[in-house]
Amino acid sequence: MKKSPTPAPTPAPPLTPGLRRFLLTTAAVTGGAVMVVEILGAKLLAPYFGTSHFVWTAQIGITLLALALGYALGGWLADRSPRPAWIYGGLVVAAAWLCGVVLWVEPIAYGCLRFELALGSLVGSGLLFFVPLALLAMVSPFFARVLTLSLERVGRSVGRLIALGTLGSVAGTVLISYVVIPRVPNSVSLYACTALLCALALAYFAVWQRPGLVPAALAVGLALLVGGLGAARPPFADLPGWRELYRGNSNFGLLQVIESEDGAHRYFLNDLLTQNSYAPAERQSVSLFTHMLHGLGRAYAPQVEDVLCIGLGVGIVPMQFAREGARVDVVEINPAVVPLAERFFDFEPARVRLVIGDGRYFVARTTNRYDLIVLDAFLGDSSPSHLMTREAFAAMRRCLKPGGVLVMNTISDLGPGRDFLVASLARTLGAVFRSHRVHAAGNGNIFLVASDQPDLAPRRTPDFARMPVVVRYQAEEAFLGVRLVDPAHGQVLTDDFNPVEFYDAVNRVQLRRTLALAYRPR
Repeated sequence: MKKSPTPAPTPAPPLTPGLRRFLLTTAAVTGGAVMVVEILGAKLLAPYFGTSHFVWTAQIGITLLALALGYALGGWLADRSPRPAWIYGGLVVAAAWLCGVVLWVEPIAYGCLRFELALGSLVGSGLLFFVPLALLAMVSPFFARVLTLSLERVGRSVGRLIALGTLGSVAGTVLISYVVIPRVPNSVSLYACTALLCALALAYFAVWQRPGLVPAALAVGLALLVGGLGAARPPFADLPGWRELYRGNSNFGLLQVIESEDGAHRYFLNDLLTQNSYAPAERQSVSLFTHMLHGLGRAYAPQVEDVLCIGLGVGIVPMQFAREGARVDVVEINPAVVPLAERFFDFEPARVRLVIGDGRYFVARTTNRYDLIVLDAFLGDSSPSHLMTREAFAAMRRCLKPGGVLVMNTISDLGPGRDFLVASLARTLGAVFRSHRVHAAGNGNIFLVASDQPDLAPRRTPDFARMPVVVRYQAEEAFLGVRLVDPAHGQVLTDDFNPVEFYDAVNRVQLRRTLALAYRPR
């Protein structure tokens, strides 16, 4: 029995110079779109899963898998039917999918919270971004086939195409990271990306494939309508019993200021995590950690004349020391926080010396010496790992005057099997300083004090009567509650090896899940 001959591939339409330039432009734009989707995807998932390496591993892994499949499908389709209309139809589908992401990221992310962090972030990223990324990846191999006129020029054609796609990726990365994210909501940014993909597809069908224009326009219109509904409805805007005073994006996540309906309490949130709470009428924080950082610093330091605060928060702790006459330097990495602190939390920048930058970079370069360093820098649900290593603590020790004190705040658990972070911080501080202490009140905040004082002990007692009633008992408990930590449950953290994100993941998952579910719309 004779086999039927393999059908010849459908011939590609003739390439005019204008169409050739348009295809190359499309390759550059889709290269940029891949990076925009990858970066925005991690940002959209951050309020639910955080910003740990688990989330970025999931997003990068899904992106690479999608690219691999897209490259293979693009090459296969190009050999079967090298008609650019296939690719531009795929761009419409990718744009429609991303418009759906804008609308449905919240329920899908909430559904994935039932899984552990690594699996949940992987499933969420796959459901939301795998298909559009694979469709975008089909462009390069497909156009390599279409643009190659002869074997003698195949290297030049493919090289030019890959170069343009890579340059587009670089441009997309720089644009989204340094220009768009600090100024535009993530949902609106993704919606704008889909609109650009739709514009490319419509332009192709309008000029070179007119029979396909009407169905493409209808699909684009429906997709943009769905995406517009999502972009017009920002997540976590409707919190029962609270009104939103401010919402804005930043390089370090979504920033919100919310206030109770009676105006008695005001909260600053970063990706749903409460960074501080404030009573405007009393001009006083109602969060335990602010009073403990101030109180422990005053209690352990021989004198408090020069203070370094690594992490502004909303400026409450630096302002406490400044009002008491201390010279205060503040290092804050997120410039978007400063106007919020000034506008909503009575921060006075003129009372301190404010430096916008990374705390590790500052302590490595400064020649100033301090009686007290307050480490309260948080990125998401914990302190940045590069500020919690032996080398980082050694740099801070160098910045202290003789007898000076380091006080730091972290969120963790002292329970068996969950105390790796605290035990490791205690061991690491012990490897750098002569003495250290751990204070905790049982609410999740844990405070560590370290110094070269040979016998570290409080020199004075905080004035608990000046603290709000709501935190007074906890503050007394935390001050008196010096905890013993088993160093065998942790390790000395170094710049070379710092596995805190992995071993403390169970605590961070619980915190993220609790907060995200608390803010879930009813």
